[in-house]
Amino acid sequence: MSTYAVGDLQGCFHSFLNLLEACRFDPARDRLWLVGDLINRGPHSLQVLRWLHANEQSVTSVLGNHDLHALAVHESFVEPHRNDTLDELLDAPDRDLLFDWLRLQSLAHAEDGYLVVHAGLLPQWNAAEARILAQEVETVLRGPEYRSFLASMYGNQPDHWEENLSGMGRLRVITNAMTRLRACTPQGRMEFRFKGEPKDIPPGYLPWFDIKTRNSRKDTLIFGHWSALGLVIRKKLIGLDSGCLWGGKLSALRLEDRKLFQVPRAPEDAPKKK
Repeated sequence: MSTYAVGDLQGCFHSFLNLLEACRFDPARDRLWLVGDLINRGPHSLQVLRWLHANEQSVTSVLGNHDLHALAVHESFVEPHRNDTLDELLDAPDRDLLFDWLRLQSLAHAEDGYLVVHAGLLPQWNAAEARILAQEVETVLRGPEYRSFLASMYGNQPDHWEENLSGMGRLRVITNAMTRLRACTPQGRMEFRFKGEPKDIPPGYLPWFDIKTRNSRKDTLIFGHWSALGLVIRKKLIGLDSGCLWGGKLSALRLEDRKLFQVPRAPEDAPKKK
């Protein structure tokens, strides 16, 4: 059995199939750990979710910001963005089944000494603490009040962690850190507008993983979300968003031996011009 950690799919279904072939992935034997942003912006979100649902016994995924956004759109709490590509999924006869499956995915996954999260962790959290905090959000998303959470999820405040946070403010900080974070101050104040390369981070901010005092520095973290950062493979840090949607590659790392597999974006997955 092999476990493959896979970067952001974002609806790039044909690239995903090509990557599985390159890995010689066997759903009866192997496992996939997906870093979130399964859908949106690429043209084949419906096919991605149908494949993942059909093969759920071999799939472990965390939620990304695009996944949460799609859930909010499905519940009519927000309008689709101009560049969203969710229409086919939203119109599908099995949409409720697929969105229910998506809603039940984790915000962070811990196993075999790894923590998988879509975006990052604030410096105050180690992996064990982050997993406990993720469960707070997961409990709400999987419970009867999930619509209230999705309706109130959006917002940039609070922008830093305090242990005494409660209610929606507490849930929003946890969610924003784990699904949106790229840069923050050494004290953990998050910057949400920045999406570029690390060299262009605003003064006073650092990539979340380069904060030397972060409590997760001894943990092995797997993440995605930051396509401009590109592939990162260090002893304790694995970043797998290699920009497939934007013409880069889709990446998978076999965790047993750290062997890297990559495929270029399939022509069928190029974003459609609007």
